[in-house]
Amino acid sequence: MRPPDDRSGESGRVVGEVFAPRRHRLGTLGASLTTVSRTEIRAAAIAIVVCVVVGAVGALVWGFAAPPEHLIVVAPDRGAALTGESAHQFDSVAIFACIAAAIGILTAAAVWQWRAVRGPVLFAGLLIGSGAGAATMYFAGELVARLRFPHVDSPAVDQIIAVAPTVGTYVVLLVAPLLTSFTVLVMAAVSPRDDLGADVSPAPQAAELADQPS
Repeated sequence: MRPPDDRSGESGRVVGEVFAPRRHRLGTLGASLTTVSRTEIRAAAIAIVVCVVVGAVGALVWGFAAPPEHLIVVAPDRGAALTGESAHQFDSVAIFACIAAAIGILTAAAVWQWRAVRGPVLFAGLLIGSGAGAATMYFAGELVARLRFPHVDSPAVDQIIAVAPTVGTYVVLLVAPLLTSFTVLVMAAVSPRDDLGADVSPAPQAAELADQPS
């Protein structure tokens, strides 16, 4: 900008007036991004804790729902399964898979209702939490089953004993994370907004109209 006499004038005033507001806006933007990031990380941590707690509840449900396998003692330290009892091994795995699937779907649907923090960070928390919850359900559930049906030392011949149910495979631990991921994928796909509905602030035009005097 030049003065009326066409001589170079002071440029520092113009630069300062232009860049000072810009520095202020950039500082505000950086603080906002930092706040949002911390909020998302906190939400992801809460999602992990919720999944682990729900997994512990699922462990109790499985520990009391899984049927034991009844054996008849045919010799010292030897037993034979009664008719139809060997099928309970599959029943234990199937019950675990059904409970894990229900937990994966319900926790994902419930946590995803936290609109302000929807995004990849929350999804990562759900995925990690569903895996940790499934592991909690696995080990805590078998512990509950062993408490219900303790090991019998030196049973007598022809005695019928109940053996605590076990899951027997780690593959079933993938059920909850897979169903969690699928549920989040479906809800993100059906969302009509690019930000998944996480931006709850008013639109810029609406904010400008609200600021204008009537």
